[in-house]
Amino acid sequence: MSSIQDVSPEELAKLFHHYEEALAGDFNCESRGRHRASWDQTPQDERRLRVAAVRLALMELASTPSPEGNERDYFTKPGEAEWGC
Repeated sequence: MSSIQDVSPEELAKLFHHYEEALAGDFNCESRGRHRASWDQTPQDERRLRVAAVRLALMELASTPSPEGNERDYFTKPGEAEWGC
């Protein structure tokens, strides 16, 4: 899995668009007058908007500090494990 810093906003926006279009029918979103369009058929201004939104979201995620105790809270620190049978 790539880290947040390795993700291209353009690629993530394109992937998001793909999944949004694929799932639209499952959430009754097709009735809003939207037509299923590939990324390349999506209007340029809509693509720029989505890329800009993804860029801001990635910047926010990258700047959010990780929770205290690191991401592996479920592991004990060396020497602190309790063993028993």
